[in-house]
Amino acid sequence: MKQHLNVSARQEAQHERSLFAAVLTLRTVDEIRAFFRDLCTPAEIEAMADRWAVVECLERGLPYREIHRETGVSITTVGRVARYLSEGNGGYATAVRRARG
Repeated sequence: MKQHLNVSARQEAQHERSLFAAVLTLRTVDEIRAFFRDLCTPAEIEAMADRWAVVECLERGLPYREIHRETGVSITTVGRVARYLSEGNGGYATAVRRARG
């Protein structure tokens, strides 16, 4: 994490909320892709896409080692994603449910 000498936790939360509100203004996959390509490094996007691929594999019931072979994601990351899928903030679960239609 970065260190801020003059930015409070409240300001950080406001910046985060503003970012998420900006994402909500985007209407198409292409708009979201362009936004994330401007916002993130290629490595950051790849890491997020990898985690989402793990979610999809977990939803299909694949074992961790098979997910590792299919995605190249470490077993540690697979476990972390699985933990957040079942015990996290509900974001993965909401996205999975809505993506299914």
